[in-house]
Amino acid sequence: MGSTIIVGGFFGDEGKGKIVAHLALKDKPSIIARGGVGPNAGHTVEEGKQKHGVRMVPSGFIYEDARLLIGAGVLIDPRVLEREIKEFKVHDRIGIDGRCTLIEEKHILEDKQNKWLASGVGSTGTGCGPANKDRVMRCARQAKEIEELNTYITDVPLEINDALDAGQKVIIEGTQGFGISLFYGTYPYVTSKDITASQIAADVGIGPTRVDDVIIVFKTFPTRVGEGPFPTEVSPEEAKRMGIVEYGTVTGRQRRIGRWDSHMAKYSAKINGATQVALTGLDKLDSSCHGVTDYDSLSDTIKEFVSNAEQDVGVPITILSTGSNISQTIDLRN
Repeated sequence: MGSTIIVGGFFGDEGKGKIVAHLALKDKPSIIARGGVGPNAGHTVEEGKQKHGVRMVPSGFIYEDARLLIGAGVLIDPRVLEREIKEFKVHDRIGIDGRCTLIEEKHILEDKQNKWLASGVGSTGTGCGPANKDRVMRCARQAKEIEELNTYITDVPLEINDALDAGQKVIIEGTQGFGISLFYGTYPYVTSKDITASQIAADVGIGPTRVDDVIIVFKTFPTRVGEGPFPTEVSPEEAKRMGIVEYGTVTGRQRRIGRWDSHMAKYSAKINGATQVALTGLDKLDSSCHGVTDYDSLSDTIKEFVSNAEQDVGVPITILSTGSNISQTIDLRN
């Protein structure tokens, strides 16, 4: 029992949503909480023939016995939230910290009209940056001020810490990836706050001594949406030859593709204090491994990649993803 934080190790889009969903179904936590920025981060969850794109509700919502919480550090767009609550039918088990900052129409308008944010940084246009700016200037509105959210308002840190005191399992989901952290990423081509594991813990109100595990998610081929440095990037033509064409969950923009970055992976794992690694995209390296659920059935090529990646990062690789569906997972944890 205890708490596990899941974060992205590259530039986002590592497949955190699938990993969180797998952990939720496998570990059966009492609480799944979301930290991170806000609705500018989209997570995709595929279960069976169903495919869900979530921007506000925790990706582990598919485990129906879990309480779903959104921490005070997260920005709330009430329209996006209400739509997802209705779509995923989670109204009776979701809680929102009353101290969450609200994204208003003025924030979205400012985001879209700012040419530097739109074309330079590559903002998603969801109003997160301007809302975080207002939060820092102490002029933002909070979730507890909105009547339609009253049903969901709770004290998230109190719920999580009480659950941990009772010996229950808690999963805490981060957003984006290390490379676009406001503090440690490729500034100024970053998101509007830090999104490392320490910040995700703070977002939901737990102290560092209450974190038991940090699972960092890496994709075998890093991807990036928008502008900014990308040391291992390949040309679009080379990406097509690799058989890799991807699009962002929120923006729909085509992702830039790169090759495995051993230096960044090691540094990212160190700063995040990773205790385990989840490695996704193995099927894109070797299509024969698509859907494989047994480690021994993986090809020698993939086994060698996993072994080398583990040496690069210096942290045990415990979860392997061989496809986009939750079922297409190899869990090596004890």
